[in-house]
Amino acid sequence: MSQLKTSVSLSAEKTSIHDMLKETPPLDIPTALSTCTSSPAILTPSSPTQNEDSTILKTSSRIENIKNWSISTYKCTKQIMFEKLGKSSRTVDAELETQIDQLRETQKKYINILRLARALTSHFYHVVQTQHALGEAFSELAQKSPELQEEFLYNSETQRNLTKNGETLLGALNFFISSVNTLCNKTIEDTLQSIRQYEAARIEYDAYRTDLESMSTKPDGTIGLEEAQQGYELHRQQFMKLRAEVTIKMKFLDENRVRIIIFYYSKKKKIYIYRHIK
Repeated sequence: MSQLKTSVSLSAEKTSIHDMLKETPPLDIPTALSTCTSSPAILTPSSPTQNEDSTILKTSSRIENIKNWSISTYKCTKQIMFEKLGKSSRTVDAELETQIDQLRETQKKYINILRLARALTSHFYHVVQTQHALGEAFSELAQKSPELQEEFLYNSETQRNLTKNGETLLGALNFFISSVNTLCNKTIEDTLQSIRQYEAARIEYDAYRTDLESMSTKPDGTIGLEEAQQGYELHRQQFMKLRAEVTIKMKFLDENRVRIIIFYYSKKKKIYIYRHIK
């Protein structure tokens, strides 16, 4: 009886498992794969509307810059013409303008010295080369003319000494030219560049000042008075800043100009003494 019960239970278990497998739905592989994979992100380019907006902003900015430049150029040109015709006043700093005129005159004098020094160096270089060739010629004649050997050797030695001293002088002249060239075309020119910026700022300041004064006198001038006041303050600050910068640069230039020349001359003197002793 126990064996019958065991066989019956096993058959029932087998039947139940078989039935369970039959009742299980088949596995849909594509569906499972589709649930596991995620859809890729779609990259969309910037829309034409954004590109058009950026282009419009750049164009409007350029137009605004051109507009401001045109207005400023017109006002400055008008100010220059009115100053020449005597119809407008200009801001004058008598002491500073006197110093500027003196600086420009000093630069002209140094440029003339530089031109003459270069010409002297060029001519003297050919003189030294001629003396060297003449000394070699006397030396060759001394070897070929025994009866005049002493005289030719004396002249040859004299030309060699002149050549040696001439080369020393050429070195001093080249050093002097380099020093004056640095002073004229770098040190003074840097200050003059700041002066040109200062003069341009002065014209702009006077132009906006005149514009503000003319608008203040008009009965309906309150319409653009605030904008004119802002432009006047902006250019006044820039003008004052450049004037202070020019004043400081000219002060240092005047103090250092003599020191630079004395330093160069003392250095050349030391080089000359050293070469002469050697």
